[in-house]
Amino acid sequence: MTVLMTVVFILGYAAIVFEHNLKIDKAAASLVTGVLCWTIFILGETEIAHVEHQLLSHLGEISSILFFLLGAMTIVELVDSHNGFSLITNKISTKNKVTTLWIVCLMTFFFSAILDNLTTSIVMISLLRKLIKDQNTRWLFAGMVVISANSGGAFSPIGDVTTTMLWIGGQISAGNVITTLFIPSLVSLLAPLLYLSYALKGDVERAEVDETPKNTLRQRDQMIILFSGVSGLIFVPVFKTITHLPPFMGMMLSLGSLWLITDILHRQKPSKFRNEIGILGAFKKVDVASVLFFLGILLAVASLQEGGQLSDVAATLEEKFGTKSTTGIYIVGSLIGVFSAIVDNVPIVAAVMGMYDLAPDTFFAQDGLFWNFLAYCAGTGGSVLIIGSAAGVAVMGLEKIPFGWYIRKISLLALLGYSCGIAAYVMQSWTI
Repeated sequence: MTVLMTVVFILGYAAIVFEHNLKIDKAAASLVTGVLCWTIFILGETEIAHVEHQLLSHLGEISSILFFLLGAMTIVELVDSHNGFSLITNKISTKNKVTTLWIVCLMTFFFSAILDNLTTSIVMISLLRKLIKDQNTRWLFAGMVVISANSGGAFSPIGDVTTTMLWIGGQISAGNVITTLFIPSLVSLLAPLLYLSYALKGDVERAEVDETPKNTLRQRDQMIILFSGVSGLIFVPVFKTITHLPPFMGMMLSLGSLWLITDILHRQKPSKFRNEIGILGAFKKVDVASVLFFLGILLAVASLQEGGQLSDVAATLEEKFGTKSTTGIYIVGSLIGVFSAIVDNVPIVAAVMGMYDLAPDTFFAQDGLFWNFLAYCAGTGGSVLIIGSAAGVAVMGLEKIPFGWYIRKISLLALLGYSCGIAAYVMQSWTI
């Protein structure tokens, strides 16, 4: 049964990786894969009640991640429906390519640390469509948005799904991951950015867009929703630190608070207007398919964890490289990061979390060398290929960027940043 589970998992992975070739949504493939893996697993076991208990135990952990994502995505959609982000993006007036690139990349880097890399990428692609008319130039900027978003998300506990998973799982703490990974993450962006600063010449041609606002909103209301939404997202790690409750509880509190604020702001407006711009309208825009994708793939990985396949992989890594030395940690972490570019980084991190237990006074203790390095590698390594991260997949779908074009124009830049960030992490570790 374990061999059959592995085969189903690999086939499911292949369907996810070649989603655009097969014309099959990766959410459908991941859900089928997750359920089939658990079905095969339970059919091969005699202790049915024990398997059910294992499944429900994993479902509790997975649900906390999904509710967290739903809350964060809804808050971002609510801010966007109030044109809150336009208060920031409309300030960009330069047409110089290099200056525009620096502004876009740095905005993406810091926004993704607050909002998460997926939603930030979506917002920044909307901005690029207003800023740049030429498709190839816009694609180049979009590729750098992927690198920037993944770099910014890697050092924040709420910036990337993989970092959030490690944070929720207790492998890293919010304060430590920020202080430890900020410099390597920044270096992973600055290296390709500095290269392009010398390669790019000229000005960008602005696209012709309709500047009519989506809704007749007062600027005061826009600013209230923007401030409340961003403050609510920043509040989540603070809430966890103070109460020790799971992060999704803080996210639900922030979402509920913002819901109250919007209802109070618009209580005198027509019901149709409230439904379009309020929380109910935001719910309709949330990318439910992405949430179901995470559900399916995390279920599949959990089945392999219980089936013992991940323990076998851990033993192989231990035998080949040895994770008891710093050199072994760096090799294993770097390979995981590169592999996350080939497949999605979410299941990879979920798999690795199942391989190693938290062990005090070792590389695998909370905030230990391995977990921090894994957070960096999995967060930034996915930029090497456009299908290697949620941000890349979103940008690929929105801008219709061909897989081959990304390899030719962006992959080496991403690999340059990834390698330089690893070097920065190693040097930083030596000085501590």
